Amino acid sequence: MHVKRYAAVAAGLGLVALTGCGSSSDGGSAADSKTVTLVSHNSWAVSEDVLAAFEKESGYQVKVLEDGDAGQAVNKAILTKDNPQGDVLFGVDNTLLSRALDNGLFQEYEAKGADQVKAEYRPREGGDRVTPVDTGDICVNYDKAYFEEHDLAPPTSYDDLVKPEYRNLLVTENVASSSPGLGFLLGTAAEYGDDGWADYWKKLKANGVKVVEGWDQAYNEEFSGSAGGKQAGGDRPLVVSYASSPPAEVIFADPRPETAPTGVAEDTCFRQVEYAGLLSNARNSEGGKALIDFLVGERFQEDMPLNMFVHPVREGAQVPEEFTEYGPQAEDPHTMDPAKIADNRDQWVKSWTSLVLK
Repeated sequence: MHVKRYAAVAAGLGLVALTGCGSSSDGGSAADSKTVTLVSHNSWAVSEDVLAAFEKESGYQVKVLEDGDAGQAVNKAILTKDNPQGDVLFGVDNTLLSRALDNGLFQEYEAKGADQVKAEYRPREGGDRVTPVDTGDICVNYDKAYFEEHDLAPPTSYDDLVKPEYRNLLVTENVASSSPGLGFLLGTAAEYGDDGWADYWKKLKANGVKVVEGWDQAYNEEFSGSAGGKQAGGDRPLVVSYASSPPAEVIFADPRPETAPTGVAEDTCFRQVEYAGLLSNARNSEGGKALIDFLVGERFQEDMPLNMFVHPVREGAQVPEEFTEYGPQAEDPHTMDPAKIADNRDQWVKSWTSLVLK
C-alpha cells in the first residue's frame, strides 16, 4: 500500500540512503546463496542500520530489485514466475492479491512472528502463502495553498470531485498499472455499488480528471502541492495518493513547516494492506524465509513509518509522533472483501479503461 511510498520523494531530496540495491536478470541468488533478492515496487525503503543489523545477524546480503508501481511489479512477477528475478516479492496488496495467488506466484511459508500480526490485516485467502507487512489508506490529497488562494473549500468526498468548481483539478493513476489508481477505483465501487461506479466515472471524466501511468508521475510531477510537483511545475491541486502523504511533506522539508502543506479528503479513503511472499521458484528459499521474518519483526515494523510512510501491522509496534500528528489513519475508510475484488477486478479494469481512456 507504497504506495504507499515516499522512497522516490526522499531519494529525490537526498534524504534516504538505501543499501543493497542493484539490478540483474538472475537476481544474484543462483551464484551466491548468501544473497537474498527482494523484488519490490519503487517505494521500498529501510534505514541503513536496520538493514545492516539484519544482514549481520542472518548472514545474508540483501539485494533489492525495484519494478515500478505495485501493479507493474506483480504483473512482471507473474510473467517471470518460472524463472523469477528474486526470492521474495514485497508490495502485492489486497487489490492484487487474488491475481498473484491464482497465478501460483508464492509457495507456502508461515513467518516467525506472523502470530503478532493484527487479525484485521490477515487475509482470509492465501494466509499460508503471504505475510502482511504494512497498511495505509489511499485518499485524495489537496494542495492547501491553492484552495486558500482561490477562496474555495477543498473537497471532502467523492461527490465533491464531480462538482463544477473542481473541474480540471484532479489527477489520478491508471488503474491497470497502478495500485493507488486501482484502490481509488475500488473505493468508488464500494461507495456507489456495482451499478453506480461507472456513471460516477463518466461524471469524473466529464469534469476533467487527468490520468497518468503511476503514482510517482501523479504525485511528484502533476500535483501542485508536493515538493516534487512544485519543482516540476505541477498544476493539479488534487491527486490520488495516501493519508500518509502530508507528514512526508513536513518531515522531508527543510525547514519543516508547522503544518502540512497538503490535506486529505477523508471520505475518499480506501484501506490498503501490503504483503510479502516467498516466490514459488525462489533460488534462495532459506534466505527468503529469513527476509520475510525480518519484514514482520518489530525492528523493521517500527522503522517503516518514516521510510515508506505506511502503518505497521504488528501488535504493539510504535509509530512516530510526527507520523500520527500529520497522517493519522482514516477513521472510516472504504474497504472491500478480497473475494469481491477477485470476482470483479479484471472486468472493472476493462470497463474503466474503455470508459475513461478511450
